Amino acid sequence: MSVAHVHAEPPVGVSTETYAFSTAKAAETPGRRRKKSRRDWSGWWFVGPFMLVFALVFIAPLVYAIYLSLFRETLIGGNSFVGLENYAKALVDPKFWDAMLRVTVFLLVQVPIMLGLALFAALALDSARLRWVPFYRLSIFLPYAVPGVVAVMIWGYMYGSQFGLVADINRFFGVELPSPLAENLIMMSIGNIVTWEFVGYNMLIFFSALKAVPHELYEAAEIDGAGAFRTIFSIKLPSIRGAIIIATIFSVIGSFQLFNEPSILQTIAPNSITSYFTPNLYAFNLSFTGSQFNYAAAIAIVSGIITMVVAYLVQLGGEKKEKNA
Repeated sequence: MSVAHVHAEPPVGVSTETYAFSTAKAAETPGRRRKKSRRDWSGWWFVGPFMLVFALVFIAPLVYAIYLSLFRETLIGGNSFVGLENYAKALVDPKFWDAMLRVTVFLLVQVPIMLGLALFAALALDSARLRWVPFYRLSIFLPYAVPGVVAVMIWGYMYGSQFGLVADINRFFGVELPSPLAENLIMMSIGNIVTWEFVGYNMLIFFSALKAVPHELYEAAEIDGAGAFRTIFSIKLPSIRGAIIIATIFSVIGSFQLFNEPSILQTIAPNSITSYFTPNLYAFNLSFTGSQFNYAAAIAIVSGIITMVVAYLVQLGGEKKEKNA
């Protein structure tokens, strides 16, 4: 392209600036364009590893589970396509709905207690009235650092009425305490284990959110003469509403996914924990004990959909309250 062409007069109706910009773009070399195109793809070098792992550990198993749920193992002919028949069976399965009702009750009772204790601990640590706050914060969080299987084994040993702490108390005092592994107390025992494990985790979420509250709000409240409780209910709790919603959603999902605690305690309390105690335990036993892989996949997917819907409703309700506040 000649210099005269670059500095030629613009056509009628086109401004000089627009004509100069379009001419400069047209003068770009192909090598420069290719270099710019490579820069546009450079971000994939950062997100690519995550996307690969995400596809392998989440997308692929999910697709395979959906594929399995559409088939049924038969004695003659192997797997046969049955469409949504496994899902229709799951929707009228009394064992599945018994397990779903059990975790729903567990959710309604255990989650408020756990989050309430975590919120109380976070507010206490943030009150500036406690000494050695790092020590207390670490002590409350420490149970979460214990592996879940180890925690359940520890508590299972203490719960045993023939061995462990309960048995020792019975022998020492000559009493007969109710067994925490009895059928009527097993859900409370599991709730105690889960609460012990996750209070510190949720406390850390609340405590971090409290540390992000602007100090100007506290200064304004002090000038207005607000007391400690007034400051909590008017400033602190509204300011960390987002963190409370997140912790609630995580707890809802965790309740519907309850598996480790009943699975491990089942070995020492087989009469109290059935094979369909929770939806996840039911799907696991169907698959690895009953060899009903196709139906187990359908149970898992239906359970996942219910969990997703409930978590979304919790999030929606929390967002509405936050907008109306």
